[in-house]
Amino acid sequence: MEPVSQRLSAGRPREGNLYLRFLGHYLAPYRGKVLVLALSLFAASGLQLYTPQLVRQFIDQATAGGTLEVLVGIAIVYLVLAVGRQLLAALSTYLSADVGWSSTNQLRADLFGHTLRLDLAYHKERTPGELIERIDGDVTSIANFFSQFLVQVTGAVLLMGGILVVLWLEDWRVGLVLSVFTLAVTYVLFARREVAVPATRAEREASAQVFGFVEERLAGLDDIRANGAGRYTLRRFLEVQRELYARGTHAWWMRGTFWLLFGSLFSLGNLLALGMGIGLYLDGSISLGTVYLFFNYVLMLEAPVEQITQQLQEFQRAAAGMRRVSEMLQTAPQVRDGSRSLPQRRAHAVEFRGVRFAYEDQNVLKGLSFRLEPGQTLGLLGRTGSGKTTLIRLLFRLYDATEGQVLLDGIDLRDTRLDELRQRVGLVTQDVQLFHGTVRDNLTFFDPAVPDGAIRRVLGDLGLGEWLEGLPNGLDTVLRSGGAGLSAGESQLLAFARVFLKDPGLVILDEPSSRLDPATERLLTRAIDRLLEGRTGIIIAHRLETVERVDKIMVLSQGEILEFGDRAELAADPGSRYHAMLRLSSEAGLDEQMERLGV
Repeated sequence: MEPVSQRLSAGRPREGNLYLRFLGHYLAPYRGKVLVLALSLFAASGLQLYTPQLVRQFIDQATAGGTLEVLVGIAIVYLVLAVGRQLLAALSTYLSADVGWSSTNQLRADLFGHTLRLDLAYHKERTPGELIERIDGDVTSIANFFSQFLVQVTGAVLLMGGILVVLWLEDWRVGLVLSVFTLAVTYVLFARREVAVPATRAEREASAQVFGFVEERLAGLDDIRANGAGRYTLRRFLEVQRELYARGTHAWWMRGTFWLLFGSLFSLGNLLALGMGIGLYLDGSISLGTVYLFFNYVLMLEAPVEQITQQLQEFQRAAAGMRRVSEMLQTAPQVRDGSRSLPQRRAHAVEFRGVRFAYEDQNVLKGLSFRLEPGQTLGLLGRTGSGKTTLIRLLFRLYDATEGQVLLDGIDLRDTRLDELRQRVGLVTQDVQLFHGTVRDNLTFFDPAVPDGAIRRVLGDLGLGEWLEGLPNGLDTVLRSGGAGLSAGESQLLAFARVFLKDPGLVILDEPSSRLDPATERLLTRAIDRLLEGRTGIIIAHRLETVERVDKIMVLSQGEILEFGDRAELAADPGSRYHAMLRLSSEAGLDEQMERLGV
């Protein structure tokens, strides 16, 4: 099936085509409700056009000495039709809101899914707050357009057209003058429809910056407090708020130019209608009721044009939102899904062939070549910035290599299905991300297909059986965001449980025991041994004790392999860097050891 991003934005369509594509794509599933909505709008407009005719009859009957029974009958019909019109208006409003919000909720889901598929580089360049403003703020403006614009503007257009037809039927002279007037107003309206779009777009951009600023500062609240940066943060917040205020005020003034213009035009329209009606009445061409009819219809014209004016301002917000959403949907991920499936094996072979990777003209990896046989474990050593993290990200295809090949069981990762690849590769990091959700959801990543028995068995094997029994609702106990209330060891063991449940063929550990007390570290060491048993493993080490039992050692420096080989052989070779690190291990940390060795 063609991706929604291609259907909505293929070929960078013109603005009108873009709006029609949004409407067509997201309203199509609700075509039945849209049809009922159209019929109710048509009926409500017909009743609104007919009720002034009843008022004219009432006035003419009253001035001509009509009986009380006739006047009461006209009044009763008027009241019944007025109530019916209100009911139809309520139905139209409900259907419009239902269709509008249902359709744009689907757009919000499509946009969120597309955002999740975008490359890691895209997310690094944007704050979460900015993306939230795109997914929620911009889509909300589009939802308002779908739920209000369609009803109010469609109803207004129907009413305007009906009024002009009736005026022509009543008197061609009045119909001609007011038709020219309405066309002139309509021309001016459409000529000015884009005037506030650039300012509104700038306003939304400033709003996204505010969201991003707030999100970043709240995430770093501990550091801000600890370093006394509260006053600086508030000052910066005032600066971004000042920018939002300036852009918002400018956008408001640009949108407000409609009111002054159309208020002046309709004052002229009222004078025209009243003047022509009085003239024709004095000439004996029309009745007093018809004078009221002309004036009432012009007053009725003012309401739909005012609605159109209001909704065009909302449309300008929606137009800016649609453009921004379209731009986001046009952003294609550079990491494309492949078609080949990976074999379901206990352990995978890993191979790098001349792998280079550059990010923003900076060479991060420089021609890496090595191979791990199935079931072998590798200890990865290197100072901060040596390329360890990038190497790992290539294995998950968070990035693709600039040159060379990364292979799993001889299959180039570019050819593999992303979901299968990330199922076959497991990762445990120092900083475990736990979500606000149940224990079960956190371990299975919200996959209900994983049986409870398997989860309990894994937790028991990891020494968390008693911990689970002590929870008030067992696997249904809700954990707080970020793992608040859990010890570092419990969080790390839950991360191990996630990997055990995936049963991957390649396990990557980013020094998961570096921040634990000795007792918990011993428990975690046993978990590591069990997890790596029979599997291929890569351990990013910050302490040499972590790689005491691996098969291979690799030393990275500035994106190059300085040393790679059997751990036992390197440890016994006095000329190896690894041997020198072991010799210095009692005197300094790993980074300091490598600095002394010039690595």
